[in-house]
Amino acid sequence: MKSDIQIAQECKMEKINKIAAKLGLTEDNYSAYGKYKAKVDHRLLKGMQDKKDAKVILVTAISPTPAGEGKTTTTVGLGDALTKIGKKAVICLREPSLGPVFGVKGGAAGGGYAQVVPMEDINLHFTGDFNAIGAANNLLAAMLDNHIFHGNELGIDPRRITWKRAIDMNDRQLRFMVNGINGKANGMPREDGFDIVVASEIMAVFCLANDLVDLKEKLSKMVVAYTFDNKPVTCKDLNAQGALTALLKEAFDPNLVQTLEETPAFIHGGPFANIAHGCNSVVATKMGMKLGDYVVTEAGFGADLGAEKFIDIKCRKTGIRPDAVVIVATIKALKHHGGATKEEWGVESLEKLEAGFANLEKHIKNVTKVYGLPAVVALNRFPADTEAEIKFVLDKCRELGAEAALSEVFGKGGEGGVELANKVLACMEKPNNFEFVYDDETPLRKKIEAIAKKVYGAASVSFGSGTLTTIKEIEAMGYGNLPVCMAKTQYSFSDNPKLLKAPEGFEMTVRQIRLSAGAGFVVAISGDIMTMPGLPKVPSAEKIDIDDEGRISGLF
Repeated sequence: MKSDIQIAQECKMEKINKIAAKLGLTEDNYSAYGKYKAKVDHRLLKGMQDKKDAKVILVTAISPTPAGEGKTTTTVGLGDALTKIGKKAVICLREPSLGPVFGVKGGAAGGGYAQVVPMEDINLHFTGDFNAIGAANNLLAAMLDNHIFHGNELGIDPRRITWKRAIDMNDRQLRFMVNGINGKANGMPREDGFDIVVASEIMAVFCLANDLVDLKEKLSKMVVAYTFDNKPVTCKDLNAQGALTALLKEAFDPNLVQTLEETPAFIHGGPFANIAHGCNSVVATKMGMKLGDYVVTEAGFGADLGAEKFIDIKCRKTGIRPDAVVIVATIKALKHHGGATKEEWGVESLEKLEAGFANLEKHIKNVTKVYGLPAVVALNRFPADTEAEIKFVLDKCRELGAEAALSEVFGKGGEGGVELANKVLACMEKPNNFEFVYDDETPLRKKIEAIAKKVYGAASVSFGSGTLTTIKEIEAMGYGNLPVCMAKTQYSFSDNPKLLKAPEGFEMTVRQIRLSAGAGFVVAISGDIMTMPGLPKVPSAEKIDIDDEGRISGLF
């Protein structure tokens, strides 16, 4: 089997003007970035309000495992399959972060014959959106420290600065530091640190804004520090929102590319799926909904994290409603949840498969019973899967009332996803009883408990020292009606990554509460959540290379 990058490099891409024309776009509607990328003017949305919205297909997955589930690959392959059977499909994805690309993943543009291209560009800088977001983040940090240096008129407490600097790279050395040292001319000495760009609140704001005016308004509300008398200090207090929005002006236009089979794809924005909502930008999704008949999009991690946030944050704020949900699973990942070791993933074991199926069953029930949406399981096929194992999973899914299809898009492209596409289309004819996990008016503590109990299966939630006080303060400031963004491990329904399958009756501990006033949600942190990852012992960067012809290798 050829590597992902070999397959991508052998693909003969269509010029971007031809891809844009498939969506009815003219050259006045976009700015080309070379031959195969373009930025589409987000202002087009204002003139398309009366146009019918496309059907939305949300792709999610079981709880992630080291075995890998192939959610992006399935998203791309499903879009190609819909195109193959004559449907006008548009794919909407997040942009890859350089940190994971050089760290663990080595690339994040799908895989095999279900990829978005040009894959090297998408994985490396792309159109510069993340650089713009990092620059905006760091301008705000600089203006904050500059205000303190020049007299601190707002009375900012340097010990209560919540805004960090950002860089789009895994670098544990930057997590905590002291800066402003070596004399008065160099600023006020204080503790500081860096987040990775995808963890910046500006990234979350960027992906939830509807237009530049809305973007500026949301940026202005971001809380960056607190005063000595415990009052929040916002971006607006520093008069920074205009400059930040100016830096983000070009980046805010969605990026248009294509799949290996020339299906149009918008790739735009990329917030973390734990500390933020883990979805591509609202403007890209809405653009796809106006230009196509079917939009295939994904949300980060499993259906307990990404899908819940897609529904309770993105859908709540935008009016977007999924028409069907695809839950991606693999036999080796299910066996991992059933206790199989890595060496046993390729060995047939219906016993371990049945034990691990509890994880998929819980996700199916969450989608169909808690979120009220029709679901299709995409069983991503691998060479070691046996016919008996495949039959077991497909039969069990149907017993639960969820359609299931074998997905072979990795090896066959769109052709390998035709069965899945047809089942998704049929699934959309089923009743859609969409509902949120909680109401806006529910107190913040009850919102957290609703997610933990209804979605995760917890029996109770304990709140660490000071968290209930923080919740009361946030509610007193008028933010009690905001949705909750849960930050926990992606590897388990619980806050303990070692509790696999579908644990029940556990106590979940919330150790910290953060306000993301600009993005418009309150973050509840359970467990240790990293906002600046580190590189592994052997980072993917060591395998990436380039030759004299500019041909890149090592991106999978």
